[in-house]
Amino acid sequence: MVKKVKHSSRIHLKQSAYKANLNFIRKKIGDHAVFSSVVKANAYGHGIEAFVPMAERCGVRHFSVASSFEAEEVLSVCKKDSHIMIMGIIYEEDIPWAVEHDIEFFVYNYDRLPVALEAAKKVGKPAKVHIEVETGANRTGMPSKEFPKSLRYLKKHSEHLIFEGLCTHFGGAESFSNQFKLDMQHKRYKEFLKVCKKEKIEPNVRHIACSAAALAMPETVYDMVRVGVAQYGFWPSPDIYYHHLQEVNKTSDSALKRIFSWKTDIMDIRDVKEGEFIGYGTAYQATHKMTIAVMPLGYSNGYPRALSNRGQVLIHGKKAPIVGLINMNLFMVDISHIPNVKVGDEVVLIGRQKNNVINVSSFTNTTQLLNNEMLSRLPAAIPRTVVK
Repeated sequence: MVKKVKHSSRIHLKQSAYKANLNFIRKKIGDHAVFSSVVKANAYGHGIEAFVPMAERCGVRHFSVASSFEAEEVLSVCKKDSHIMIMGIIYEEDIPWAVEHDIEFFVYNYDRLPVALEAAKKVGKPAKVHIEVETGANRTGMPSKEFPKSLRYLKKHSEHLIFEGLCTHFGGAESFSNQFKLDMQHKRYKEFLKVCKKEKIEPNVRHIACSAAALAMPETVYDMVRVGVAQYGFWPSPDIYYHHLQEVNKTSDSALKRIFSWKTDIMDIRDVKEGEFIGYGTAYQATHKMTIAVMPLGYSNGYPRALSNRGQVLIHGKKAPIVGLINMNLFMVDISHIPNVKVGDEVVLIGRQKNNVINVSSFTNTTQLLNNEMLSRLPAAIPRTVVK
């Protein structure tokens, strides 16, 4: 077998941390609700290929994605008894494929139902649809005027169309300043449920809660919760974290654990004379004699350019500040204060080394990126490995 060449960095996913996160979320939501693991955006940058089997080892059997393309990625690595749900784009020509593979999908306008029916008849299997309703986020969602006729259509063609779910999407559940809007959305959702009762057709599953709602609004936990950011060890927002601290009467709590670490190795070490410039342009001038280490990655590998002259990495457990501009595929750090550093030594970009840690938040606070944005931008080409 031909040996694979090494990538310039690597990502490790910690199985035990994921298990702890799952247990914590389960305690919050109870045992009755289906846990749907949201793995859109390449599992928030953690990597679908590595993450889905990791989640399945902890008993997760339902995965939510944003597109049919992502559904196909999950399908290629998941177990036969796992379920996949497409919350976003599925092109008309891909619907027969979804039906063939028992993949559930959101429907947010009436016109999609006849298309799903045709696909079901063509394939010879029923289509599993979730009707997403408009409650106030004004992104995707079926308007109330289309809803009764959609229910009647589902009822008439129940042999070919399974009313798998009734759902909506909260617009901003992570911020308590939006509470009035969330309450209004929930009230509107209940109105849709009443219409289902009236039309004598009910969904198999009711679901409206994301990570934030599942953790802080127990009344939104119906038959399923769609958990994204929290399962990866991130609080959806400071609001949700402080709400939890009040509930458990603590001043801090590491209940959610990061499962992700990102590492590379030192490519080269150089001595720089006082007065010399480091890297492109004149962004950094050495104020004294310095020793610098060269990292073999840059903004093309998902390392934000905005961390130029501001970020840090860990080498031998000590923080080494970035000096100069981050290039497309290289950047430099100051190691003058760290003894015995050698080419090939491991460097932690995100994660823990000895008693020190670099959090994703230290990136995002500096760069104005969201945690989710930073992670989901990491190239799929970086190898992801699950560790204990």
